[in-house]
Amino acid sequence: MLQRKLLIIAAAIAVIAGCTTRKPYQMLEGVAWNTTFHIIYSSSASLDDSIHDIMRQVELSISPYCDSSIISKINRNESMATDSMFRKVFLKSKHINNISQGAFDPTIAPVINLWGFGSGKAAEHTPSQLQIDSALQLMGIDECFLTPSDTIVKKHPDTEFNFSAIAKGYGCDAIADMMRRNGCRNFMIEVGGEIVVDGNSPRGTDWNVMIDAPLQAHDSILHDGIAVISVTSCAIATSGNYRNFRNVDGAIYGHSISPNTGRPAENSTLSVTVVAPECITADALATACMVMNIDSAVNMIERLDNVSALFVTADENGQWQLRTTSRFPKLIH
Repeated sequence: MLQRKLLIIAAAIAVIAGCTTRKPYQMLEGVAWNTTFHIIYSSSASLDDSIHDIMRQVELSISPYCDSSIISKINRNESMATDSMFRKVFLKSKHINNISQGAFDPTIAPVINLWGFGSGKAAEHTPSQLQIDSALQLMGIDECFLTPSDTIVKKHPDTEFNFSAIAKGYGCDAIADMMRRNGCRNFMIEVGGEIVVDGNSPRGTDWNVMIDAPLQAHDSILHDGIAVISVTSCAIATSGNYRNFRNVDGAIYGHSISPNTGRPAENSTLSVTVVAPECITADALATACMVMNIDSAVNMIERLDNVSALFVTADENGQWQLRTTSRFPKLIH
């Protein structure tokens, strides 16, 4: 997933130190879910322990990198029992799978493992078509379902789930919900580039978020800034290949794998930024848009209430171009 720099963080450090309001701003930074996080919130009491607790709960539920997590046990067929976190992410995944016509499918895990983007070791060689076809036979979240007793039924015993393209968004939402329950109304939560903002920044304004512009070089994928958006009471997620790619057999492959072909998506889209009411939705939609035809992706976003997107595409010379849907926030250059 793409990680953007937040312009407010540097300024917030000074503001926090000198804040004299009844509910001063506090900052928490660290590493979780194999990525970094930055959280700024206004509260008279520390919510740090609660934040860490939620991060641990998410890890124990839907992290394929945690051997004792619920998803890991399900993938190994040790237990089909689920919890509320797994169920919410699973049901949202089925919904996005439906509206994207299969472009988003977390059961793609066996395929992404072949390309070295999963929880296993990095790929040394390009997968054969036979390997890809075999892995595709295990895919299909539309053929997986929950029972009345909250157990999961998989398409095939070797079907595996990988919610990496939606888990960070869900985690941001879970932290935001906790903050609201504790009376916190001004906060910014950023985990691995997925963001939830509400209320005001320490400056008393909306939150400023910088969006990266990916630039592809001959042997690597670079990035630069496009613009800033000023937002509040929303979630933002970006998917792009320039920070998660592999060099396999001398070729650069991005992590956006098409569920239809089992191969890295081949289109002109370099990154997609989605703004939505919930980060779980923004996260999954951004991933789906990366593997869809851009016109189909734009049409999907336009049909959804309170959802908008910015697409960064590359022309034949590798220069990036912007395309936004009708409700995307104004770009501040």
